[in-house]
Amino acid sequence: MTFGEKLMELRKAGGLSQEELGFRLDVTRQTVSKWETGQTTPEMEKLIALSALFGISIDALVGNGAAAETAPPVIYPRAFHYEYKSKRTLFGLPLLHVNVGVGLRRAKGIVAVGTIAQGVVAVGALSVGVVSLGALCAGLLAFGAAGIGLLLSVGGLAVGAAAAGGIAVGLLAFGGLAFGNYAVGGLACAARIAMGGYARGHIAIGDAAGGGFAWEKLTQLTRADWETIRRTILQEYPRIQAWLLRIFTRQ
Repeated sequence: MTFGEKLMELRKAGGLSQEELGFRLDVTRQTVSKWETGQTTPEMEKLIALSALFGISIDALVGNGAAAETAPPVIYPRAFHYEYKSKRTLFGLPLLHVNVGVGLRRAKGIVAVGTIAQGVVAVGALSVGVVSLGALCAGLLAFGAAGIGLLLSVGGLAVGAAAAGGIAVGLLAFGGLAFGNYAVGGLACAARIAMGGYARGHIAIGDAAGGGFAWEKLTQLTRADWETIRRTILQEYPRIQAWLLRIFTRQ
């Protein structure tokens, strides 16, 4: 029995796909395929790893003498993998595609769940969709550790038209560090109006503030001060939306 045949026998006995075996050895599925078909052979480092993985000596693995024929097969636990793809489709995409497990699992559907997910609603470590949730995500609405949202982004690092997070960058930004046209946060820097612990903007309101118009000692501002702030904002930005005006005047 050749090395490639022996490797294929052990892999199948262990319930592993070529992709799963490649993931465990940090090589590609194509590399495993070439080993099994005899196109290439693994270097000593990978032979040692294969020997440890399947609990078989290197001599038996490479087919040296009787050891290769007498070595008992080892059943190795199968790596977790679950995939479901609905038969119903919309615009050529399955309504639901779930692909999760060890390694990189790609999912693409109207609703997609996977390590890498792409869909109208996408959930994954890396996700792209109209509504996107994940460690790294992008979409119209993005929610994750780091998110980019065209309309709304919420996350540790958030970038979007409206952004909220530890670090937020957007036209309207809320966060520990907030940067935008309008910003509210521990440290807020804005092109127009900023409010926070430290505020910097054309109009700035904060415990410490700097800008064209600035009000400091936020907690000590009086009703008269807030009315002055309101008039100043309307004077500088007469087209400001009423809901946005209320955010910066505490009404």
